[in-house]
Amino acid sequence: MPELTINADEIAAALRKHVEGFQPETAQAQVGRVLEVGDGIARVSGLPQTSVNELLEFEGGHLGLALNLDEESIGAVILGESDVIEEGHTARATGRILSVPVGDAVIGRVVNALGQPIDGKGPVSTETFRRLEVQAPGIVYRQPVKEPLQTGIKAIDAMTPIGRGQRELIIGDRKTGKTTIAVDTIINQRGLGVKCIYVGVGQKGSTVAQTVATLADRGALEYTVVVVAPASDPAPFKY
Repeated sequence: MPELTINADEIAAALRKHVEGFQPETAQAQVGRVLEVGDGIARVSGLPQTSVNELLEFEGGHLGLALNLDEESIGAVILGESDVIEEGHTARATGRILSVPVGDAVIGRVVNALGQPIDGKGPVSTETFRRLEVQAPGIVYRQPVKEPLQTGIKAIDAMTPIGRGQRELIIGDRKTGKTTIAVDTIINQRGLGVKCIYVGVGQKGSTVAQTVATLADRGALEYTVVVVAPASDPAPFKY
């Protein structure tokens, strides 16, 4: 049996090489503590430099949105299930203002209120984001309303035409066809170069699924984004 020999110089050289190549990773972050949680709201202390609409990251990767900035604490709405966050959990300021993905990559997708895809087609491949809360452009920077938005409904287009770029309220009782008017208008924009956004807040998931299926069958998803916050989602998503 060969005799076991230990070369101290080789061991020391190997250790020295390993130590010299070590690069410690450090990151500076503001970390606070959750004081209380209730009704989808978390009160956090220890984050004095947080901005309004800044995202907070709780333990487990759950997100919150800072809305109420008090002198001693922050009131943040929990963007998800609040049951997983408890008193004493840590909260970290991300330095990111709430933003959503934008661009052509979002066209044809079904996303939630945070811009996260929920249609099972994979992630949204875009590097362009826009803040959710932005200041509206002044009148000088807006184009005049100079052409109609054809809805495809003769009574509306002939008697009370809608201008492309204006706001129009569709009001009525339940089951009177408000969604039908909106969906028909979206379908009628095919080939006209108009990008459409359909937003469903507080609706049943089955109702939204039927609307998405209708848009897909008529080829309207090619120029439409569907944003969904169904009745089953937490209250902050509907907000």
